[in-house]
Amino acid sequence: MTITHEPTTSSEVATELEDLDRRHLFRSMQRGDITDRVVIVRGQGCTVWDARGNELLDAAGGGVWHSPLGHGRRELGEVAARQIGELEYFTSLLEFTNDKAIRLASRIANLAPDGLNRVFFTSGGSEAVETAIKAARLYHHRRGDTDRTWVISRNYSFHGTAYGSGTLTGFPPVHLGVGPNLPHVERVSPPYPYRAADLYGGRDTTDFLIDELEQTIRRLGPGNVAAMIGEPVMAAGGVLEPPADYWPRVRELLTRHGILLIADEVVTGYGRIGSWFDSPGRGMGADMITLAKGIAGGYMPLGATIMSDEVSQTLLDTGGFFHGYTFQGHPVACAVGLATIDIIERENLLSKADLIAEWCRTGLAPVVDLPAVGDLRVVGSLAAVELVADRTTREPMAWGPVEQVAFEIRKRHGVIARPYGPMLVLAPPLVISQAETARATSAVVDVLAKLRPDGTIAA
Repeated sequence: MTITHEPTTSSEVATELEDLDRRHLFRSMQRGDITDRVVIVRGQGCTVWDARGNELLDAAGGGVWHSPLGHGRRELGEVAARQIGELEYFTSLLEFTNDKAIRLASRIANLAPDGLNRVFFTSGGSEAVETAIKAARLYHHRRGDTDRTWVISRNYSFHGTAYGSGTLTGFPPVHLGVGPNLPHVERVSPPYPYRAADLYGGRDTTDFLIDELEQTIRRLGPGNVAAMIGEPVMAAGGVLEPPADYWPRVRELLTRHGILLIADEVVTGYGRIGSWFDSPGRGMGADMITLAKGIAGGYMPLGATIMSDEVSQTLLDTGGFFHGYTFQGHPVACAVGLATIDIIERENLLSKADLIAEWCRTGLAPVVDLPAVGDLRVVGSLAAVELVADRTTREPMAWGPVEQVAFEIRKRHGVIARPYGPMLVLAPPLVISQAETARATSAVVDVLAKLRPDGTIAA
C-alpha cells in the first residue's frame, strides 16, 4: 500500500497542478498515452512526497541515476543562498571567471586520474558530451589531422539527447524522425554477457568486440577516426559491466591508431560504483571524462568535461576553443559542487556503493528464478533486472509490461523504480539505508512474482 502523510498541498491544488502539467508542461520522454501524473513537491533523504501526500521511496536516484546525497539537505540550500548573496552569476568567457568555478575545477582535477587537469564546465551531461565531441575533432584538426572526424560509440549506450550526444546514443528512438543526425558517427556492439551467445556467435566476448572494433576502424580509415566514447559500465543499457580485459584492449587498439578515448562517467562518476571515477580502475586511460548527475549532488544543474593536458594545451596553444554555454561555471552551481565533494568525503559515501550492491544482490536474489526474468545485474549502487517474454529464446519483454511493473511497484508499495526498455533498474541515493534497500527490493520481487506471461499483473 502507498503510505500517505498529511498532504503538502490540498487535493484541489494537486488536481490543479496535474491539469496544468497536462496542458502546459512538455516533459522529457513524454507520450500521449501516459495520463498518470506524479507531482513531486518535497523530499528528505531517500523519501519524496507528491502533491497528494503520498510518500514514495526514491530507489531510482531522482528517477534518472541522480541525487547521490539524497533529498532535502538544508546545508546545500544555505550554500546556494550564501553564494547568491555574494555573486549569483558572471560569465566564464575570455578573461572572465569566478572564484567558485576555479576552486571546483581544482578540486575535480585533484580527484581525476593523473594527466587530466583541465575542467570545462557545462550545465549537464549532454552538454559535456557535446563539448568532448567538439574538443576531440578540433584537437586532431589543430594537429593537422583534418580528416579525423569520425566518432565511435556503442549500441545500447546513452550519451545524451542533444544533437551530437543524441546521435552517439545507441537507442533508435532518439534518432527516429529527427535526422539527418550528426554525420560521421559509427556504433559498434557493446559487452553484453547475457546475450553473448546471440551476439558473438560463441566467441569470447572481448575477442569478438576487439575484432569488430578493429574492423570498423579499418573500414572507416584509421586516419579518419577522432575518438571513441564509452561508459565504463553501461547504465541505461542495463548495467552492462564489461569483462576485465575489455577496456585495456580497447585502449591499446585506440592508442595504436592515434584515436582518443572519452569516458562517459555522467552516471558512474562520484561514487556510483564506489570511487570518484570508475574508468581508471577498468584500464580505460581516458583522454577526456564527462561528468554530471552527482557533480553537484543533484541540487544544481552542472556538468563537466575533464580534458587531458595534451588535449587542452593543444587547443589553448592553437587558437583556443570557440565553444561555450551561458551557464558554464555558474558560481552558485560550483559552490554547491564544492560542498558536494565535502559531504561525500565527510560521510565516506564512496564506500556505500559496495554495501548497497550487497544489499541489492541479497534482496533481489529471488527474482532470478521467476519466468519473466532473464538476468539480474548489480554493479555498485546500480541494479538492473532484465525482463524477457521467453526465457528460452531470451526475447526481450515489450516496454509496455515493464512500464506497468514499475507503475505497480509504485502504487502497491510506494517505491520508485525506473523502467528502461526491457529493464527495471534501481539507482538509489548513496545515503540509502539497509532497511530502505530491503523495502525497495522486496517491492520489486513481489510485483515480478505476480507478473503473468501475458504481461498482466495479478492482484
